[in-house]
Amino acid sequence: MMSVSQPVAPVDVLAKPKARNPALDRARTFLTLVVLLHHAVIPYTYFGHTDPKSWIGFDIIVLATDSFFMAMFFFLSGLFVWSAIARKGSLDYLRDRLIRLGLPFVICAFTIIPLAYYAIELRRHPDVRFADFWWDTITVGPWPSGPIWFLWVLLAFDVVAIVLHKLSPTLIDPINRLSLHGRDHPEQFFAVMLAVTAVLYIPGRVYFGTFSWFEFGPFSVQHGRVLLYATYFFFGAGIGVKYLDRGLLASDGQLGKRSLAWTIPALVPYCLMWMMVYVKREILGNPNPLPDWYEAIYGLFFASFSVAIMFTILAYFLRAKQSSWSIFDPMQPAAYGMFLVHYPIVLWLVYWMTDFDIPAIAKGLIAFVLTVFLSWVTTEALRKVPGAGHVL
Repeated sequence: MMSVSQPVAPVDVLAKPKARNPALDRARTFLTLVVLLHHAVIPYTYFGHTDPKSWIGFDIIVLATDSFFMAMFFFLSGLFVWSAIARKGSLDYLRDRLIRLGLPFVICAFTIIPLAYYAIELRRHPDVRFADFWWDTITVGPWPSGPIWFLWVLLAFDVVAIVLHKLSPTLIDPINRLSLHGRDHPEQFFAVMLAVTAVLYIPGRVYFGTFSWFEFGPFSVQHGRVLLYATYFFFGAGIGVKYLDRGLLASDGQLGKRSLAWTIPALVPYCLMWMMVYVKREILGNPNPLPDWYEAIYGLFFASFSVAIMFTILAYFLRAKQSSWSIFDPMQPAAYGMFLVHYPIVLWLVYWMTDFDIPAIAKGLIAFVLTVFLSWVTTEALRKVPGAGHVL
């Protein structure tokens, strides 16, 4: 299914520190490329199978990406929230977030998203006109949000953060102290974050299941993952309360120095998730709904992999020296815009290649490369429009 579960979004950071952190910038840009890769290859998987051809390698990619990148986006988005509220004040911060998140959400919901899903509609009804499809989408529904659901959920978390900061500016200081301790002992921060994530995520997964979504017009979010995303967002906010460069994410901290050590904690639960996929398909026979015990066990492996792979990615980028150049640097200013415009590009590329008699791996790679290029070019053009630069 093309609009599957986790259309992803790049991390939005409106409130940035005075001195940019290249490691975090590169991590954001890397994750944006992962977003584009996810959407480019998911039609050629068992999960999303909307094309006659598929390739198991893309299933391996999609299972991994779907299990971590949205949570990590919320984590990175939260890093500068608390300090920005304190610096700007609640009203100015909210105004900036409405411009940065709310305005793109509204514009994309009425333009980008209908244009993207029109490509899918043409496969079902080749004669439908875009004007008719757009009007039915807006007035009758369904009105899918695609990747932009991230924007309104992040905005909602920002509003919650404003309220909590107003109630108690020191509310999340314990996370900050844990981060400062995590400079030399990142495994302790990892253990606490994993425990909190598991406690808040697993019950929601068991209760709602995997595919239950809240939907109201273009507003949608996966029921079982709301608390997961909130956990990552506020852990990020706690790290960023103060001393961001001295805590867990310090460039000379132990997290970056031991980057390879995090691969095992990430690979083990990932392999166990594949074991559970086998159990579901070959032993249980793909029941719907799945047993509660299955959802709980899978949820534990999911949470473990999600936290561990985030630590692995952060460690990798922290390992690089602050002054070194990265292949991600030229794309960094366009990353947010690439997220906003990429979805119709990738869906129309997939639509265009549906009847091509070429291997699925070739289709996926072509879709990915062209989506990156066209999204980048489109964003750079939009950034030249007066007023658009502040948003993009």
